[in-house]
Amino acid sequence: MTDNPMLKFVGVEQDYPAKRAANERSDDFAEIARLYALEKAEEQSGRCSQCGVPYCSVHCPLHNHIPDWLKLTAEGRLRDAYELSNATSTMPEICGRICPQDRLCEGNCVIETAGHGTVTIGAIEKFITDTAWKEGWVEPVKPVRDRSNQSVGVIGAGPAGLTTAEYMRGRGYDVHVYDRHDRAGGLLTYGIPGFKLEKEIVMRRVERLKDSGIVFHESFEVGRDATLEELREKHDALLIATGVYKARQLKAPGVGAPGVVEALDYLIASNRKGFGESVEAFESGMLDAADKHVIVVGGGDTAMDCVRTAVRQGAKSVKCLYRRDRENMPGSQTEVRHAEEECVEFVWLSAPQAFDGTEGVTGVRANRMRLGAADASGRRTPQVEADSDFALPADLAIKALGFDAEDLPDMFGSPDLSVTRWGTLRVDHKTMQTSLDGVFAAGDIVRGASLVVWAIRDGRDVADHMHRYLKAKATATSANAAALEAAE
Repeated sequence: MTDNPMLKFVGVEQDYPAKRAANERSDDFAEIARLYALEKAEEQSGRCSQCGVPYCSVHCPLHNHIPDWLKLTAEGRLRDAYELSNATSTMPEICGRICPQDRLCEGNCVIETAGHGTVTIGAIEKFITDTAWKEGWVEPVKPVRDRSNQSVGVIGAGPAGLTTAEYMRGRGYDVHVYDRHDRAGGLLTYGIPGFKLEKEIVMRRVERLKDSGIVFHESFEVGRDATLEELREKHDALLIATGVYKARQLKAPGVGAPGVVEALDYLIASNRKGFGESVEAFESGMLDAADKHVIVVGGGDTAMDCVRTAVRQGAKSVKCLYRRDRENMPGSQTEVRHAEEECVEFVWLSAPQAFDGTEGVTGVRANRMRLGAADASGRRTPQVEADSDFALPADLAIKALGFDAEDLPDMFGSPDLSVTRWGTLRVDHKTMQTSLDGVFAAGDIVRGASLVVWAIRDGRDVADHMHRYLKAKATATSANAAALEAAE
């Protein structure tokens, strides 16, 4: 009888994949964590306690079968682990890289609460599917039946749109994806830096979908190249999964000065350079942090992406201003630690008051803040400390304050498309259908700026609703045709 490969959390210590040293990784955009060796992945998987109620799965938006594929990995059944991981997630190796596991699966691991250190779920999830790609186990989607007489249009090639496209193609529909960028992937491609998610990881996912027969219309803007109504006439059902891209604005004197830039403009330029493109705003120096004193305003994951990108571009100094303290910031604490290792300075409890400079930004004037009573969300409200002004030099100031929805009814030429007071699309949450028949919506354009894993979950859910809608539509069409034939 072989020894039980599981329940080894008492005798085997937690061991994450080694990170490259800060002075080494700060010079490039390659991912900072190394891959597990097979033996290490098996060993760490064996630490899982195989809970009767697996809180890791409960707190995963996708409800991944985490204990099960950990057990399969510990037993050396890696292909089976991949198949099970892939059954609930369209992008397990991407979630393994960028999900905030400390707030989701790993943060709710039972052995962590018992003091033994969480199972390294994200690193193992990444290892499983990276191995599957290497071994050739990842194949194009194979439709279960031919439903190509019905077509689906997906507007937006981010995680929600790509997930829906994959599931609908798997059901046999003719699927077309429309995206404004020249590469699919949305923020996975152009927003998240390579040191968190190397672009080849995203591009191979897109190529797999193209090999599956999904048609991509890149550099396609709804409202410019076709109205929403024209796409409705072309397809039997539509999904709007555009995400939220409108930067939240900061009101302060000098905010419009040259050198005060939007986070997404900055990150897109950097990622385009990573693809080997010539980017005019980067070449001119406007979106290049090299030899500059950089200040990033904000405390979310986008702000962390900006500060760490600036380090890699060769900034003289990088500071992050955030109006709350470390414990109340919305971004990943892991990302903060990585940034600190890379010599980013955090100026907690501070908020910009004005940006100095006319020909170009020369500095940021800020106020010290204190935390007052909690607001409706439960977070303590930042308040300005009296007589607390201070100034910091800056050659580049990056605003990373989050994102809101764009005005889609106006952009798409579709005034009947209903929106909420936040500008997100209004849907019937029982069907995920918008105010327009046959037009569905999912991801951040419905829920507001959120996590990639939630976009994948929404893409999976809306595919089920679209499938039911299309089956009913096909049945009604057949019934009408039969009635007409009988009448003749």
